[in-house]
Amino acid sequence: MLYVNAHIVIFIFILLLIDLYAFQAFRCVTKGCSHTAIRWINTLYWFVSCFCYVLIILTQYADWHSWNIYFRTYSIGFLIILITSKIILDLFVFVDDVVRFFRWLFMKISSWFKKRESKETVRKGKYLSRSEFIIKTGLLIGSIPFFSMIYGMAFNPYNYKVRKLRLILPALPGSFDGFRIVQVSDIHTGSFLSTEPLARAVKIINQQKPDVVFFTGDLVNYRHEEALNYIDILKEIRAVHGVFSIFGNHDYGDYTKWKNKEAKENDINELRKIHSRMGWNLLWDEHHYIEQNGEKLTIIGVQNCSSHGFSNYGSLEKATENINYSPVNILLSHDPSHWDKEVNKKYPNIDLTLSGHTHGMQFGVEIPGFKWSPIQYIYKEWAGMYQERNQYLYVNRGLGFIGYPGRVGILPEITVIELKKKEM
Repeated sequence: MLYVNAHIVIFIFILLLIDLYAFQAFRCVTKGCSHTAIRWINTLYWFVSCFCYVLIILTQYADWHSWNIYFRTYSIGFLIILITSKIILDLFVFVDDVVRFFRWLFMKISSWFKKRESKETVRKGKYLSRSEFIIKTGLLIGSIPFFSMIYGMAFNPYNYKVRKLRLILPALPGSFDGFRIVQVSDIHTGSFLSTEPLARAVKIINQQKPDVVFFTGDLVNYRHEEALNYIDILKEIRAVHGVFSIFGNHDYGDYTKWKNKEAKENDINELRKIHSRMGWNLLWDEHHYIEQNGEKLTIIGVQNCSSHGFSNYGSLEKATENINYSPVNILLSHDPSHWDKEVNKKYPNIDLTLSGHTHGMQFGVEIPGFKWSPIQYIYKEWAGMYQERNQYLYVNRGLGFIGYPGRVGILPEITVIELKKKEM
């Protein structure tokens, strides 16, 4: 017997309401068309909507991960694009309904004051037509994310951007002046359609001639097998002091249905082994020292810590146990909400925290002097550098993607941070 997930039923019901509301817009703009055209438009609209409902059910009950990766990736992308566009359209339909309501209310009040209400007035008051201007504006505005997200899916998922910045740390040991950090985050190997894009990313990373590379979590989407085809590629990352890595929320298999607890734990252990096979130094609530000419930097790595409802596996207290703080100390923590939750309140010795997780929501606007994404209404620190007193947080926008297979405005990122003792 098929178990019906209440969350899926509620989600599909909400989508149905969104569809019914958006359908009012299509009825409005097609009322002048022929009966045949209207029938074809209506049939196509509901066929696509039903496809979305079936797709959602398949992700829950079918062996979704064994399906063709191209179908799986682009069908989910198509679903996200449609829902986003319809929600925007619904906002305009709602505005039109508000306008119609107040027009109706005004007519009712006017008729009361005039103390006469003809049948014609009542008829018009009850059946006010929709505003084609508002509806057409909604369709136009709704088409912007529709086409921009298609563009982002076609051209931007692997359009890597190297972001370079210089961080002044007066306490930096002299031998580390000019030390080059490359940060990569949220690779999500399960979303890649081939090995070529990731191989190109590794080439770009190596071109930066890093002294150290930090990977701040989410190597996979759901399970360790997703990373197997990319081991030989990722092990080619070269840095003077190697690669240090941590787990992100997706690396624990929390979004997969496991037969039992042992299967989940086995998957985590296998993913830890993959980090080792790639030559990466996985920091599991622990710290490490990087030495140059008798001077040190301290690198601290924690498992996932979050104040936004994601699983908390890490312990910064454990990671800093018996630590001898260096003049400069760097923390790798996947979720940037950990910084406000604990780091800048209890650990003043941590100078720089490196995080990822948000992806910049893979959607937004970034132009000189202006940065916006819907994710900023959830995460205060969501992309780029932040400062609180003498402590810094950098949030990487992610190298890969998940869900929507593309980027709009927020490009995949390789970060280069040069540590300097003073301004040049």
